[in-house]
Amino acid sequence: MSRLSRLKVTATVGLCVGIGGMHAARAQYVGQVSAIVLDARTGAVLSQQDPDLRRYPASLTKLMTLYLAFKAVRTGQVTLDQPMPVSIHAASMEPSKLGLRPGSTLTVEQAVLALVTKSANDAACALGEFLGGGDETRFAAMMTREAGRLGMYDTVFRNASGLPNPEQMTSARDLAVLARHLIVDYGEYYHYFAVPGFYFHGHEVPNHDPMLGAYPGADGLKTGYTAVAGHNLVTSAVRDNVRLIGVVMGAKSNNRRNATMTALLDNGFEAKGIAPVAPTPAARPATRPLLLARAGGGAVAGRHGAHGVSLASMRLNPVQPDEVAEAPSIPASYTRIRRGHGTVVHVHPATVHARVHLVGMGHVAHATHARAKARS
Repeated sequence: MSRLSRLKVTATVGLCVGIGGMHAARAQYVGQVSAIVLDARTGAVLSQQDPDLRRYPASLTKLMTLYLAFKAVRTGQVTLDQPMPVSIHAASMEPSKLGLRPGSTLTVEQAVLALVTKSANDAACALGEFLGGGDETRFAAMMTREAGRLGMYDTVFRNASGLPNPEQMTSARDLAVLARHLIVDYGEYYHYFAVPGFYFHGHEVPNHDPMLGAYPGADGLKTGYTAVAGHNLVTSAVRDNVRLIGVVMGAKSNNRRNATMTALLDNGFEAKGIAPVAPTPAARPATRPLLLARAGGGAVAGRHGAHGVSLASMRLNPVQPDEVAEAPSIPASYTRIRRGHGTVVHVHPATVHARVHLVGMGHVAHATHARAKARS
């Protein structure tokens, strides 16, 4: 379909959205999967299935919230350690959520971690309000404008979290475009998508992406689910210096969504001449370096030695069927760390202090193995 034709389709569907929410709801093609796989370096499409159907994004919305957050950090508008207020509106968001209380604060980095791990709607709203000058609706308009700038022609945002709104729409193609821009434009922040988890106010918040640790080379990005959207997933994976981005939308179950993504990525790598890699559940996971965020906002990085820690990637439990449920506890095999008096120390399964959080490091050009799960 030519760009002119697609723009005409977009305008027509947009008119239907303006007429009423029922038209928007009927335009979602419930039960029909949309999918696309592209080469992250070139943007070339390797496979696609109805990639331009307008769908509800669910928590995949948070990819744009994160994109604008990374943009604000890069430009100096905000800093990662900057505290943000939690409004009554943000605290009132439906789960999944951190349980933020009105009048409390969390940092920009804590919000980023909450979005990529638990897909917390209260943190997403607080971040959107903060970046939007105190108004989530204004931030949603910023999101839509940014989508247009990136060439996401079928996308409209109405909130920062992805909670149901009949006018909030996107497409598999648009989300692939957004994922590629996250990787290419703000690669220095991409490692956040592969963090195994973080600690917030004494609670362990694991990352829930079912592909990380299960699919060889996978290192982000996001899941999303609502009843009307179906089971959605955006995944990036690297093998032999080739990075692919896959999007699956509207699957009927987590298992079907994950199996579809696996097949699409396998076929994509095969098309690029890369030999298949069989999952080996019994294999020892790779060790990944971490960043330990300190109270003053600085981060101590290291692979080995006195100023760094390394954390073995944990194995994932099977993804739960209800991604809106509260996060399960981190498995006992999860290596933990704590912050000493100005130093970083190694701690094998031990007590963890409340405000310490873990940030997995990585690079856009390299595969890392991590576990994560996002939710809607």
